[in-house]
Amino acid sequence: MKKHLARVVDEDAGMSTAEYAVGTVAAAGFGGLLLKLLQSPDVQDLLWSVVQRAFSWLG
Repeated sequence: MKKHLARVVDEDAGMSTAEYAVGTVAAAGFGGLLLKLLQSPDVQDLLWSVVQRAFSWLG
């Protein structure tokens, strides 16, 4: 069992450059989509109402 585990660990040494590139592009795309979504007036109003309700007990 120990030899099998060592072999599996050795075979998966890490991500290659192409995998890093795909991950980076996916993260940037998701970030851009999230930014665009958060800039829409409907979402801003929704978030503002959530914040107001969350802190309504203070005032």
